[in-house]
Amino acid sequence: MKAGSARVRHIMIQLAWRMLYHQPNATLVQWYRDRVAKANGAGRKTFIVALARKLLIALWRFVQSGEVPEGIRLATV
Repeated sequence: MKAGSARVRHIMIQLAWRMLYHQPNATLVQWYRDRVAKANGAGRKTFIVALARKLLIALWRFVQSGEVPEGIRLATV
């Protein structure tokens, strides 16, 4: 059973897919790629949801304490 806002779930999964492309050196992306290397197509979908959850936790830590997840490059304004 899925819990929480469907809209937030959708946004986080889209953010996770984009993170794979834009942050290839991030520790979370490396974690995902290590797991997916051993998985099939259905495993990729499962692991992208897991990556989205880990990303949400990392973003929450960033908001609360300013801790940038390892390997993430922040854009300068």
